[in-house]
Amino acid sequence: MPDRYHIHTAFIAPRFRRLGKFGNVDWREDCSRCSNCVKLRCLYDVYRHEAAYNRDPLTAVETLDECKACLSCVQGCTKGLLSVSVNPGFLEMGDEYWKPDILLSTWNQSDAGRIPVSGAGYRGRFHGPGFDSIWTDMSEIVRPTRDGIHGREYISTSVDIGPKPMRLRFTADGQMLTPPSHLIELQLPAILDLPGWPVESKHLAAARAAAAQALHTLAVMPARDAIGLPVEHLPFVVPLVASQDEIEPCQAVLKAARLAQVNDGADAAELAGQITAVNPGLIVSVRMTLGPASADRILELVRAGLKVFHLCADLHGRERLSDGRPGRHIKDALREVHGRLVKERLRDEVTLIVGGGIALAEHMAKAIICGADLVALDTPLLVALGCRVCRDGRPCDSGDGCPAEIGAEDSAYATQRMVNLMGAWHSQLIEVLGAMGIREVRRLRGEVGRAIFMEDIEKEAFGDMARVSRQQVRV
Repeated sequence: MPDRYHIHTAFIAPRFRRLGKFGNVDWREDCSRCSNCVKLRCLYDVYRHEAAYNRDPLTAVETLDECKACLSCVQGCTKGLLSVSVNPGFLEMGDEYWKPDILLSTWNQSDAGRIPVSGAGYRGRFHGPGFDSIWTDMSEIVRPTRDGIHGREYISTSVDIGPKPMRLRFTADGQMLTPPSHLIELQLPAILDLPGWPVESKHLAAARAAAAQALHTLAVMPARDAIGLPVEHLPFVVPLVASQDEIEPCQAVLKAARLAQVNDGADAAELAGQITAVNPGLIVSVRMTLGPASADRILELVRAGLKVFHLCADLHGRERLSDGRPGRHIKDALREVHGRLVKERLRDEVTLIVGGGIALAEHMAKAIICGADLVALDTPLLVALGCRVCRDGRPCDSGDGCPAEIGAEDSAYATQRMVNLMGAWHSQLIEVLGAMGIREVRRLRGEVGRAIFMEDIEKEAFGDMARVSRQQVRV
């Protein structure tokens, strides 16, 4: 039996001191200077560590960036002088989608690859817009065999990329007429995508390629950026060929790669044919913007012989409309595309990769439930390196001074941070699959019966109220 897939994580400290979520309010004027002060007995030794940064003895408020909010100091102080509050600087990070809690959770997971646990518990909402309106079915969590990451049963997270025939055809004497399929098997239902916005860095592409090799997955990058990479990285690289002019100088990359990408356009099918002429065993995917017409465009390209599609949503996981406005969330657009392919009896032939707005490990599982085969990660990889997703929308190469200096880190540091993040996400995916009673992630694709959608249960519970109200108004 082959070894189980395992991501090897290792602790790596962040390059910068990060902002913590909690601050401490300490009314020192009433302090009795107890010899057994609760600050000295902190389980995480936070007060001693923070003393190097909080040197003002007169201030009443300290930011404790390492605080885990266990509240033992608050409860243990004999005079009730301590309290924990949210750090205002923490709340200023991110935006309405990439919330500060998501950034902090991603940073912590990138440190050592562990599943995040909050000492204060979850105090947020239990439903909201986008992916937060989906509840996964955890009905199998009480079964003793569903033990996820603890190894009591094997749960497969491998997926396939490539065209698959709907049926096999044989001659009368048993010879198979159907040509063999060229499939790429990944042990993780995620690939490492291009950054969500331009980032000038000579190390980032190499780091993503090295991380893809360590994770046994793929990393998308412009074909010219892959030319100087080590030969052992090339099978894990997805070169994005922008035009015919790039084919000749990138032939060595295309011959070593297993999957390539072309941008959607009028010449997408022609360009894909020229790429496969260089490497007949190469699978070509079409990178296209997720929009209202995505299903029609996919069907058109399927008829042209293309079977792998990479759908790109915006930073907040929404469709990109022609007028620049955000459209539907990725969960709704993806369900439409998946349903259309099922209706046309083409779903099993097509591979759908979806990216944009995938911010948490649970989003990976929820996107697959909505119809994706696997996801593409862009912004989380930058957040793993310390990105704060600045609200003002400054490009990272604007020269205004990125607080995290994205792009300045060395490749080894960036690689390990990405591997750690994917290790934590993989463990969480296994936990979700085990709680659902699903033993392989392939079975999760389009399995909407394993989830509860807030819009559906609201319509079921309150759908008649609007009709009754209208009838009462007429009366």
